[in-house]
Amino acid sequence: MNAPAPTLGNAQEYLVITATGEDRTGLVKDFTARIVESGCNIEESRMSVLGGHFAFLMLLSGPWNALQKLEDRIDSLGADLGLAILHKRTKHAPRSHPMVPYRVEVVSMDHPGIVHRLADFFASQGINIEEVITDTYPAPHTGTPMFSVMVTVGIPADAHISTLRGDFLNYCDDLNLDAIIEPVRG
Repeated sequence: MNAPAPTLGNAQEYLVITATGEDRTGLVKDFTARIVESGCNIEESRMSVLGGHFAFLMLLSGPWNALQKLEDRIDSLGADLGLAILHKRTKHAPRSHPMVPYRVEVVSMDHPGIVHRLADFFASQGINIEEVITDTYPAPHTGTPMFSVMVTVGIPADAHISTLRGDFLNYCDDLNLDAIIEPVRG
């Protein structure tokens, strides 16, 4: 892999890392210690136990040489910590149009295709999905398998929100999904 050309000064560059491995106590500490040692900063992250594995998704920043130091050590870091690690340089992505963040919450009996149908609705409206968090759990008293999804979307500031909300709730009603869509607060 060719190293990117150094930038002048202390300009921040960005690296996206995804990593998975067997869950164990201290894994986050060990992984983040290596990031700090390389001189990088965690800008954004999502970390979660999924099954018996721990998954990391991170956006790191730092000067080009700090990111390069981490990239040079990524294979040995993965081997040392028992992680499968993927990484890719990226850029800060300023928004070209003002967006209003909205949170969507959906609950229903579990069945295949729920996330796909929600993604299809938002894509057909030209709305970008920024985050998706899903979970399954047994319903209280009955044990029926339930599914919940929380989606954060970026709605264009010029969108007619009440029409969008009505269309979305009708769409969910047709699919027998209980849904809420509201602006993200604070």
